Formats: sequence, C-alpha cells, structure tokens
Amino acid sequence: MNYKEFLKNKEIEIINTGIVKEVDLGAHLFDYQKDIVRWALKKGRAAIFSGCGTGKTAMQIEWANHVSNHTGGNILILAPLAVNLQTVAEGEKFGIKINHARDQSQIQPGVNITNYEMLHHFDPTLFAGVVLDESSILKSYTSKTRDLIIESFQRTQFKLACTATPSPNDFMELGNHSEFLGVMTRVEMLATFFVHDGGETSKWRLKGHAEKDFWAWICKWAVTIDKPSDLGYSDDGFILPALTTHEHIVDSKAADGALFAFQANTLQERQQARKSSIDDRVQMCADIVNATNEPFLIWCNLNEEADKITAAIPGAVNVQGSDSSEKKERNLMAFTNGEIRVLVSKPSIAGFGMNWQHCAKMAFVGLSDSFEQYYQAVRRCWRFGQTKPVDVFVITSEAEGAVVKNIKDKEEKAEKMSRKIIENMKDEMNKELHGTVNEKDEYKTGVVKGDKFTLYQGDCVDQIRNIPDNSIGYSIFSPPFSSLYTYSNSTRDMGNSKSDGEFMTHFKFLVDELFRVLQDGRLISFHCMNLPTSKQNHGYIGIRDFRGELIKMFQDAGFIYHSEVVIWKDPVIAMQRTKALGLLYKQLKKDSAMSRQGIPDYLVTMRKPGENQNPVSHTPDDFAVDLWQQYASPVWMDINPSDTLQYRSAREHNDERHICPLQLEVIRRGLKLWSKPGDTVLTPFAGIGSELVMSLDEGRKAVGIELKQSYYNQAVKNCQNAEKSSGKTISIFDLLGDLEEEYAHA
Repeated sequence: MNYKEFLKNKEIEIINTGIVKEVDLGAHLFDYQKDIVRWALKKGRAAIFSGCGTGKTAMQIEWANHVSNHTGGNILILAPLAVNLQTVAEGEKFGIKINHARDQSQIQPGVNITNYEMLHHFDPTLFAGVVLDESSILKSYTSKTRDLIIESFQRTQFKLACTATPSPNDFMELGNHSEFLGVMTRVEMLATFFVHDGGETSKWRLKGHAEKDFWAWICKWAVTIDKPSDLGYSDDGFILPALTTHEHIVDSKAADGALFAFQANTLQERQQARKSSIDDRVQMCADIVNATNEPFLIWCNLNEEADKITAAIPGAVNVQGSDSSEKKERNLMAFTNGEIRVLVSKPSIAGFGMNWQHCAKMAFVGLSDSFEQYYQAVRRCWRFGQTKPVDVFVITSEAEGAVVKNIKDKEEKAEKMSRKIIENMKDEMNKELHGTVNEKDEYKTGVVKGDKFTLYQGDCVDQIRNIPDNSIGYSIFSPPFSSLYTYSNSTRDMGNSKSDGEFMTHFKFLVDELFRVLQDGRLISFHCMNLPTSKQNHGYIGIRDFRGELIKMFQDAGFIYHSEVVIWKDPVIAMQRTKALGLLYKQLKKDSAMSRQGIPDYLVTMRKPGENQNPVSHTPDDFAVDLWQQYASPVWMDINPSDTLQYRSAREHNDERHICPLQLEVIRRGLKLWSKPGDTVLTPFAGIGSELVMSLDEGRKAVGIELKQSYYNQAVKNCQNAEKSSGKTISIFDLLGDLEEEYAHA
C-alpha cells in the first residue's frame, strides 16, 4: 500500500456489520430510543449504556425483534434471574412475543429469553443474535463464566449488550463489553489506551494523549445516556422524584473483655461490629417497616440479618441464595405484582434488572462498602417511571465506622465522573447517532529557515520529499518505537503504533526515503537500544532485538552495515527508574535464572553503496591519534547521560514520558568522524533540535523534521540561538536566553 493508505489503515476503525436499510420502529418508543435502536441495528454489534428507567428493555426487545425478522433466525436474550418473566410481560405490552426457555429444546422461532445461569443448556451457534441484559453483571461472575459467555458468542453476527451507565472508573467493565462485542480484547484495550502507575496490576490510568481518542472509540460501539437531554432530547417525563436518605445509627456493644466499644478500622473488625449489632439493627428496621402498610424492600448483607428481619415483619418474604431458581423467580415476580408487601434479599441476588417503581421505600439493614451494589439496589425503585418520592433508610451501628460516608463519597465522585464522561462523549455520540461526519485533527505543516538550518514541521515521511536526491552528507537521529499515545495521538506519529509490526512498516517508508536523499558512499547513524518485553504485552519477560531489526530493515533498503559502538549505561540507575525484574537484587537471591545485565545504547552506522565523491578527510591538527583511539573503541564508557539539551518548555502536560534528547557528545563524535564542514546533516526526528544545534556548532548545515508542535517550536528557538552563538560552545544559558526573557516579561 502507499503511505496515504497506510495512515488510513493505522486508524482504529470499527466496521458496521448490521442492518443498514431504514427500518420502521414501534410507536411505543420515544424518539431518542428510536435513534439508539437504529444506530445499534446498523452497528450489528453494540452496547447501550442507559440509565435506570430510560427504556433499555424496550430498546433491546425492539432490536432483537428486528434482527430476528431480518435474518430469519432466532435470538437469545440472557438476563438476570426473574428478569425473564418481567421482559416477557414487557414484550406482550409492545406486541412482541418473547419465549421463556430453560434449555435448547424449548426454543421457539423468534425472540427467546433465559437467565445467565442456564447458558450451558443452549447451543450458542444456533442463534443469529444475542442480547446481554444487565451486561455489567459479567464482572460479578468468575472469570471462567465470563470467558464462557464471551467465547460462546464469538462468531455470532448480531450482539447487543445493555446495562445502566457503567462505573466511570471501571475500565475493566468497558473492556469486558468490548471483548464480548468483538471490537477489541480487554488486554488490547489496556495496552492501547492505558498505562500502569506503580506496581499494582489492577490499577490502570488513561494516557493523557489517549483520552479524546479513547472516548471517541467507545462512541463507535456504545451509546451512553443518563437522561434524554444527554443526546439533545427533552427530559419531559424523565425527571426523577426526590430521593431522601435517612441514616439511623444504633448504639454499639463493647466486645468481650472490653470496657468500651471501639470504632472498627479493619474489614474484620467491621464484620464483627455488624454481627454484634444485628438484633438492634433488625429491631429498628422492623419498627420502621411495621409502622406503614406501603410496599417495602429490605436489603441485607448477612444471612442472619435476613432471617431475623423476615421473622420480625409479618408477611415478609426472604429471597435467599439457597432457594431454587424457580422459587426466586416466583417470589420476585410476586413482589413485582404486589402480592408480597415486604421483600427481603441481598443486592447480589435481586439488585440487578428488576423494575420496582411501585415501591418507594427501602431499608439497608446491612451495608457493604460496595458503591455499585448500593447504587443498583437503590435504582430498583428510584428510576424513571417512579411517581413518588423515594425514602432510603440506612441502618448501621456506631462501631461500623464511616461506611455510609464512604458510600456517599463514592457516589458523589461517581456522579461527577459520569457527567464528565457523558460531556466528553456527547458530541461524538450525536455524530454517530445522526450520521454527522467526524472532524479530524488538523495536520499542520510549515518551515522555518535560518542562514544554515532548515526546520520542517510535519510528518517526516511527507516532509523528507522536499529534500533533493543525493543532497545529504550525513544523518544522525534516534528513532522512536511503538509506544501508543506517549507523546501524541496522531496516526502520523511513528511511535504511536498499535504493534511492533505496524511501527516497522511505518518506519520502512522513511528508510526508503533516507536512501534516496543520502549521497553515495556516505553514512547514516541511528541511536537505539534493545527493548525489554513484558508478560502484559508480549506474553513473556525477555529482550527484543530492536537493534537487529533496524539493521535488517536498512540492509533491505540497500544500505551496508558499516559499524556500531556500544554506549555504556549504569544498570543501577536503570533498575531504579524501571524496576525491571532482571535487575533487582532480590531477584538474584530468589532465582538468578531471571537475572540479567543492563541494556546498553547503541550507535549503529549504515553506509549507502557507491563511491564517495566528497571524501571526509582529517588532519592531525583536528583529529589527533589519541582522539581517534577513543572514537575507535567498540565501547564508549565516558558518555554522560545528562549531557543533553534541556527541554523545559517543550514537554506537554499529557506527555507520558519525559523527552529524552540524544546525548550531545554522541552527536558530536558522529559529526566529527563522518561529516565535514559545509556538509548538510539531516535528522528526521528533530525533537527539540539536539542534532541540529550540534551540526551548526560544528560548522555544518542542518535540516530537521518534527511533527509535534511544542517540540518544533523549541527546536526553532534552539537553532536560532545556536546560529547566534556562531560556533561557540553551546551552554544552557545560551539556549534558554529567549525563554528567560519571556519569563521576565510574564
């Protein structure tokens, strides 16, 4: 492919695989629901993250019905326990027949539904489409069950995942959905958009330059909505009534052998505090519930709590884990239909999917620290369609500590993050839903020329075409390597590649151009290192021969492998900076089979075939024997890693790493050895201008190319300062003179 086609291929695209023709949707749907369903049908594989009561059930039923009619095949809806019968009733209301099946033999033509636990009784290959109702429940299952659901429908053409808006900081949940839909695996998603901060493998942070692209990517396969106005529609009929939380705290009893009751600090102490206060909390809850005849929902955390509160309230029914599936369904639906006034259960059993707007009062007799369970439990009643103010009674003991405060803090944080995410996604979602063409980031080009330097802004593969054939006397640079969103989000950023293979393909476009512009018999030096691999990205811990891969690529382009020098690096500093397993002293004591040496830098030099028409000759005055012996050494032990241009104003807030300019002494040695005064020296990755500044200082002409705006601006300043210095030794004060002047005016 040509370069333009390659860049297009680098973009993260999601191809629509669904129903592109216009469809007539049920009149029972609101306008925003119709737009979402049309979008999901067109996608074929999509997720609907829709707030409680915004009509997920209506949308998924409509989607399933159209997919069945379009394909002539059967659809399977997987739902939490007891939601099956509720969905069947919803379908009847909309005129869509939904068959409740417990195994494959009960499947009927059209739309069928079962609960997640029954999946092993079905053959997933016999369905044209699948719907995951309350799909966030996947993370509540073991990885084995979650993987079974994902793998079972890997080849299914039509997939829909529906849940309430996911936890804003639960990226694993988004990864589960992406993997189920076949968009990108969870591991690929993390490697593409996220980075570890610290040693905890469960904590991932969205890369600064990836934030915009990440949420735009989510919008390609998921729509997120808390209320209709998030997509520009009216919120009439969707304003929730008041929610009032009543906090009741019972006195705590002192533990055996203690004079006073102490507040719990650890999880074990908190569990003990809950057990010691069960009777008091149950009595307080019973007094509240027995004082009214209204429907009441009671959430417990311990089996003993559930048993005692059921006994203390006449007519209360406990739905517990030991019940059969049939009994659970029967009692949950009885509460839905008003046949049971007081229902007792745990959020893990009945906290997902049920619509209980007929009930406006609930109590938490036991409260865990899980905000999601609390959120889902409250949302069974406090959801769109609720007509009464909702009262939530939270009953804890004083010894339990700040459980309620912790939940409230998490709730406030989640609400803020959720609104921020929806704001970030709003424009992209509207473009997706209404077919608006997405705007691309502007690609900027430009050029600044001095007396002896030319600095191009833009993509090096494009901009190098401005350089004539056989015009470069020497080139020295440090190439990037695949590291997504480290310094930019541009597909033109060579380092911003999804894989090592994609980077090498991108880099080859430049290598071919370097061969063209270099004079016959002249040299190119590139600075590199071999790269450590990781279990996360490569499946093993080891070292990748990046240096060898680059040499092979230059050879394939026609270059001759000329020479190389090893540049020593301090392994202690590398260990402190990277915490690499192989460099840790404790690993030596544990199992030295995984211990290794530090990884040095290399300056590899390639030669273009042909006779050098402009020999680079030296005299003893400018190249003494002892200097030659120093340069000729295969290992340079004396390179100061801090001997670089300063980058102060060039690094942007979203950059994931500090800029790492090539050491000035390495550049100086390459220039003195392999170029001559008056030669034109090229660096296709100018950065902040290290190679350009040293070329000017050594009496050469300089040509550089840089894509990133902030680096380009700094490189221009550095080159202009270098020209002013007229061959003097470049100091930090020379290079930052303009910057200090700017600070003085600020």
